[in-house]
Amino acid sequence: MPFSINETMGQYSELFMLLAAGTYTVAFIAFAWDLAKSSKTLRAVDLKAAELSGAAEANAARVPVGVGAGAAGADVARSDADVSGPAGRAERPTSATSRLGTAAGAGQTADGSMRYAGERRAPARVAVALTVLGAAIHAAGVITRALGAGRVPWGNMYEFLTTGAFVAVAVFLLVLIRRDLRFLGTFVIGLAIIMLVAASIAFWTPVGHLVPALQSYWLIIHVSIAVMSSALFTLTFAMSALQLVQSHRQKTIAAGGADKLGFMRLVPNALSLENLSYRINAIAFVGWTFTLMFGAIWAEKAWGRFWGWDTKEVWTFVIWVVYAGYLHARATRGWTGTRAAWLSIVGYLCVVFNFTIVNQFFNGLHSYSGL
Repeated sequence: MPFSINETMGQYSELFMLLAAGTYTVAFIAFAWDLAKSSKTLRAVDLKAAELSGAAEANAARVPVGVGAGAAGADVARSDADVSGPAGRAERPTSATSRLGTAAGAGQTADGSMRYAGERRAPARVAVALTVLGAAIHAAGVITRALGAGRVPWGNMYEFLTTGAFVAVAVFLLVLIRRDLRFLGTFVIGLAIIMLVAASIAFWTPVGHLVPALQSYWLIIHVSIAVMSSALFTLTFAMSALQLVQSHRQKTIAAGGADKLGFMRLVPNALSLENLSYRINAIAFVGWTFTLMFGAIWAEKAWGRFWGWDTKEVWTFVIWVVYAGYLHARATRGWTGTRAAWLSIVGYLCVVFNFTIVNQFFNGLHSYSGL
């Protein structure tokens, strides 16, 4: 006897999704506030450091040649002591600039190690707390959807988007335990909000039973791995986009141009972003490989063949090829920098195309979006 649909749980789920989207919106604003506030603070630190450096040079210029050289040297030494240690060696930055640069910090970025520093950023802490609250509410929405349907909550596009958004935020919060990726907050939370809004407006589907072809344990295995891989690809997409911006900023500053993107001082340099994105993409690629393999096994059990050139199958393979090309080109062909970032972005755009346009406008054996 099939499980009876609990529409009340479905309504609770939709309410939780709405509350989660609202909480994420406030968190998004807090993350943006953190970038703006920190940019102004860092600019003030740079200006003060530049004034100290200019004062030291002015003191040296005022002393006549051969007169009072010893006193002048002492003055300059005292001025330099503000930014240098014994024998001219640079001291470790103070807590205010420990990972954000020192006197000549106009072109500097956050530490490439992405470790947490000692300084406290109140807006960022508020944003993370709101994100945790939003994720808890979001989890309640996913769970009540599952209880209402009596199955895993990823049987159509609405459920895939809402569950995928939750997994993306959860992965982001888990990474925050070890690495300071709060600079990604506006991007990750912004994407989560877009996914929830799209699910509610364009892909809303009432809670209901699965079509017969999806009533299999392979749904849990195949789709759960796809959701996790897509969440990791979301993180690397955000990092690749920031890498392009940071690379352009670094080239502009190196050429003597003005730093018009002060908030990017909170973001590590382009190379650090590229390296971390590459490692995460490698993990996500393994997951996507299993997604492709398990999908073929499920297709054989459901339709009697491993591969049938269905539109969904083709685009799943296209995504695999794009990320395989990205990993191969960077590891063996030396495709680094902006070329690698663009390949990563193209791969994610293929993921988005596969789960939106293909599901909505292409008919096939995988047309289970509920539209």
